[in-house]
Amino acid sequence: MPGYVLRRLLGAVPTLLLISFVTFVIIELPPGDYLSAQIAEMQAQGEAVSQERIAYLRELYGLDRPFLERYLTWLWGLLHGDLGWSFEYDRPVTEVIGDRVFLTFVVSFATVLFTWIVAFPIALYSATHRYSWADHGLTFLGFLGLATPNFLLALVLVYLANVWFGTSIGGLVDPEYLDAPMSWGKFLSVLEHLWVPVVVIGTAGTAATIRRIRANLLDELRKPYVVTARAKGVPRRRLLLRYPLRMALVPFVADIGSLLPEFISGSALVSVVLSLPTTGPVLVRALQTQDMYLAGSFLMLEAVLVVLGMLLSDILLALVDPRVRFGRLER
Repeated sequence: MPGYVLRRLLGAVPTLLLISFVTFVIIELPPGDYLSAQIAEMQAQGEAVSQERIAYLRELYGLDRPFLERYLTWLWGLLHGDLGWSFEYDRPVTEVIGDRVFLTFVVSFATVLFTWIVAFPIALYSATHRYSWADHGLTFLGFLGLATPNFLLALVLVYLANVWFGTSIGGLVDPEYLDAPMSWGKFLSVLEHLWVPVVVIGTAGTAATIRRIRANLLDELRKPYVVTARAKGVPRRRLLLRYPLRMALVPFVADIGSLLPEFISGSALVSVVLSLPTTGPVLVRALQTQDMYLAGSFLMLEAVLVVLGMLLSDILLALVDPRVRFGRLER
């Protein structure tokens, strides 16, 4: 196992270098740059911009340098923890994304817990009571959750939260706590506002997880080893939890690695609708305005989380499924 993990980590280095280059190329593909877009916007509003000012800003932001030089400068900064400068916010990228990354992690982590807590018991009950009225009802709710757009559900819950509970959902805290340090009152305000985005973002994921686990578990319950164990008198609950459920979770565990990038990207559309101070809207805005270093830093953070997430999935998969042996992969 240690040898396998070390080989994967060493292999991640050239992968991330290649991703950084491709990311920088893609960000540079649209014509113009951030400064060009801002100058065009100022000219559209009738404001005059002198050529000396344009040349000064290009030199200040390093936009007059060759592509390769700018890429190597950005890459060298990444290796030293410097994510670059945000043109849109006129601040270092680390200051722009710091608080937003934390809030995105809080929302995403709460959403994952909500999904697991709701999906696992429902899927287990639905699979063990196949074709019952409860199974049909849960199946209908699952399809309803998959079919309902997140932004529509967000609008409905915002209205209901305001009418039923008197909570104005617009951000994650009340206005008086926006710039205040963390306190018990601010923590309670976060909890009061957190349930709406968690339910909205987690609805589709919960419905999909229920369907997958139910289908996998039904497939396992029909296999010969389950029939043999029942014939030998193994208690039903012990048999279900120790063998079929464990095997049914294999595809689910394999997808755990994809959860880590969502801790950064989040659900951008829901965040815009609910005015959440998360990273999703900032990333969308950075791509629209060609704020290259801010957008590139977000994409690189997601790439790092993808690599680490896939490694975590493989390790957990070996723990869940004894048929996976890393010793064979190391040869």
